[in-house]
Amino acid sequence: MSNPALTPELIGRFAAIVGRAHALTDPDQQLPYLREWRDLYEGRAAIVLRPGTTEEVSRILALAHAHAIPIVPQAGNTGLVGGQTPMHGEIVLSVARLARVRAVDAAGSTMTVEAGLTLAEAQAAADQAGRLFPLSLPSEGSCRIGGNLATNAGGVGVLAYGNARQLVLGLEVVLADGRIWDGLKGLKKDNTGYDLKDLFIGSEGTLGIITAAVLKLFPKPAEKVTAFVALPELASALGLLNLMQDAAGASLTAFEFMPRLALELVLRHVPGARDPLPSMYPWYVLLETCGLKEDGTAERVLTEALETATERGLVLDAAIASSLTQARDFWRLRESFSESQKPEGGNIKHDISVPVALIPDFVARANAAVDRLCPGARPLPVGHFGDGNVHYNIAQPTAMAKADFLALWDTISRTVHDIVVDLGGSISAEHGIGQLKRDELARVKSAVELDLMRAIKAALDPKGILNPGKVL
Repeated sequence: MSNPALTPELIGRFAAIVGRAHALTDPDQQLPYLREWRDLYEGRAAIVLRPGTTEEVSRILALAHAHAIPIVPQAGNTGLVGGQTPMHGEIVLSVARLARVRAVDAAGSTMTVEAGLTLAEAQAAADQAGRLFPLSLPSEGSCRIGGNLATNAGGVGVLAYGNARQLVLGLEVVLADGRIWDGLKGLKKDNTGYDLKDLFIGSEGTLGIITAAVLKLFPKPAEKVTAFVALPELASALGLLNLMQDAAGASLTAFEFMPRLALELVLRHVPGARDPLPSMYPWYVLLETCGLKEDGTAERVLTEALETATERGLVLDAAIASSLTQARDFWRLRESFSESQKPEGGNIKHDISVPVALIPDFVARANAAVDRLCPGARPLPVGHFGDGNVHYNIAQPTAMAKADFLALWDTISRTVHDIVVDLGGSISAEHGIGQLKRDELARVKSAVELDLMRAIKAALDPKGILNPGKVL
């Protein structure tokens, strides 16, 4: 239902803050802000506001707080759990126009950027300064820093650099009542009480709206080596990971795993995709090592480790990229999984984490459970083996109607999540909770955890106007 307090006069006052050109009421103009990538949710908004400064965000929230008007923050609209979708005619506040690089401190290895900058633009800004911003996602051309931080995004670089939380030194946040917290400090040590920034990172816009951040930068690798490796079984990935970490240490920057079926879907549906190996194998790992000196060390370490792994029966075959183009082709196979699943019909997806050593156990138990619940369903477990994150996706049986398969979503997800909890894992590794997992969160979190979360929400957003119905 629409908020009766949001009168035409009040909508006009909101529009005046950003200017008519940036206050969208036309349904066609609003559409890109109302649909999310998976087509699970299609929302509606009273108005979409596109502020151009932190001060405009502050004025919007002050007005919203005064009249108890709900606000749904949105960055790149690439989220996968519906956290960015307005479902009840709320106001959408898009940070897309907050897209400046405010400062780059190459000597101090930091940069200060606004929340609307795309991840690719942030990476480019760091690169121009001779530094690396290591957060990397398939959607980096369209996802934005504000959304990355609000969801505590992970991606393929977590193994070496950590997730988004570990890449932030300071934040600027507009609170629910319009006040601005300026926490844009580039300090690596600040032991003056509660670490406020960690409240907002991962809060999915329910506690405040991130408008800018101080991000950590790193030395740029001088060399990078990528390999596509075939395994006899998923359990071999654990042995290979331990061997690679012993050999390469922090130089091991990626370790992604995938089953044969996932690769086959990419080869089937992604134009130009090619199998890197001449034969078919049950499991694969895409791994990468880097070096700060261009002296061949990264390739030598990788090659020697793979030779040892082959001798131990952990590796059946491997292809090491001989050029940047070939390395990109390898990565394209990994990054095309989501688009390759759509033509296969319905997909039930999970973003979970378990202790690294228990990934093979989780996959075996989940596969068996799914087969009991829906014979013929096709599990597609892929993910970031080194940090325990499994994207446990399931494609519908080839002979089953899509609607019938998707009707099993809640039953299958509950069963999968029960296995995750039994193994000491998490039902959300990097995508967040949004509205998709809100009820599941209430089921798997302890009463103490939920009480603490609700207390924080009540303290920072007492009128409940920030992204209502999400997370809690």
